Amino acid sequence: MYSSFDNAIFTLGPIFIGLVAIIIFGAIIFSIAKSIGTWNSNNNSPELKVPAEVVTKRTKTSGGSGDSSASTWYYATFQVESGDRMELAVNGSQYGMLADGDVGMLTFQGTRFNGFERVNKV
Repeated sequence: MYSSFDNAIFTLGPIFIGLVAIIIFGAIIFSIAKSIGTWNSNNNSPELKVPAEVVTKRTKTSGGSGDSSASTWYYATFQVESGDRMELAVNGSQYGMLADGDVGMLTFQGTRFNGFERVNKV
């Protein structure tokens, strides 16, 4: 009635489903741990305020197909006096207030953007 193939499916099926569940939960736990690590690292970093220039801005959008809503992430790249560049995530209103070429004082803590005060070019 049942072939050895059917027996293998009934035997290996639950094992396969269990492995997939472990991989998914592992990825979720890894993502949460990485986020907590970044948050902790930023909190333990000193808050720095340095002269910088806005080099460029970009957005990343995902979702939005069918009836689902889209999510947009905003980023700005700053260049400091040493020539080093850093890309920091900013919120939408901060993104709108920044323009390429703006010069001012960048305040950040680790990888966390805390603010940008524009100064007039002389």
